[in-house]
Amino acid sequence: MFDAKADAAVPAECPVHAPEGHPKIKPARIGVLLANLGTPDATDYWSMRRYLNEFLSDRRVIDYSPWIWQPLLQLVILSKRPFSSGEAYKSIWNEEKNESPLMTITKDQTAAIAAQVRERFGNEVRVDFCMRYGNPSTPSKVREMVEAGCRKILFFPLYPHYAGATSATANDQFFRALMKEKWQPTARVVDPYYDRPDYIEALAQSVERAYAGLENRPDVLVCSYHGVPKRYLEEGDPYHCQCQKTTRLLKERLGWADTEITTTFQSKFGPEEWLKPYTVEEVARLAEAGKKRIAVCAPAFSADCIETLEEINEEIRESFEHAGGEEFTYIPCLNDDPAHIDALVNVIEENLQGWTR
Repeated sequence: MFDAKADAAVPAECPVHAPEGHPKIKPARIGVLLANLGTPDATDYWSMRRYLNEFLSDRRVIDYSPWIWQPLLQLVILSKRPFSSGEAYKSIWNEEKNESPLMTITKDQTAAIAAQVRERFGNEVRVDFCMRYGNPSTPSKVREMVEAGCRKILFFPLYPHYAGATSATANDQFFRALMKEKWQPTARVVDPYYDRPDYIEALAQSVERAYAGLENRPDVLVCSYHGVPKRYLEEGDPYHCQCQKTTRLLKERLGWADTEITTTFQSKFGPEEWLKPYTVEEVARLAEAGKKRIAVCAPAFSADCIETLEEINEEIRESFEHAGGEEFTYIPCLNDDPAHIDALVNVIEENLQGWTR
């Protein structure tokens, strides 16, 4: 990430020709603020409850009327779910650093991106990260950047695909943070990057490396994307179409037949229909159809998290094996893979055009 010591060493000064007594200000800089979904601070009941309450109270995530949803959430769901979610997090928790894998990976990604940005732009650009839910919060990081002299901020939600429940809510929180600033910085928001050639190349390389390390080639690669209610697609959310395009571009880059790769959606929540096919059901169907070896990747996630490390690698694996599947391979997210970091830095450089010297 940014060099805290070097950052603190940059003195605040009075502007040239300013009258005596004018407040001192930091030299103008540019901020790049990476954003991911979020993580609980710990796995205990109250930490999980705070995190789940913030997440599940977001109208971008659950858009039911608060008059109906909030009593159900506060009195029923949050009395039980923090226990089960806490146990799920415990199974993947980074005990050494006392943080979730998403936090560890996001820190590593930020450090790698910051190093490359520093090589290209020097100390002109400051790179940091925030979370939509939990800590470090988006408002706290916007405040830090403004205090550090960032007159321009590039906000980068680390979601390859746009969805109202991911990219849009991250942007909402960023704009709410800007509303509190007396001297509001100029802002830009990064577009989704689901079809960029360098992103597809990074995905393809990760699949090729995984396959090269297996004794038996999988019959099918399942590209499992986080699901959303089908109603969101019907209301204009482009997420489903962007996911389908990523799978198609990945298939074309790998040079595979249609039968060797498929698109599914995971993490269904609530009573209404979500995007289909559901991953947990489709892997069982594949096993029953004689596809005894499958691999699963998660292109919608820029970093491994509870939905990949616990849901895919434990629950979905169990569904496949229970239906008769024999070999299940989970291909990790791109995380801080050098090809992924290069692609993200390329996105940043393109979006900083006209701002940097």
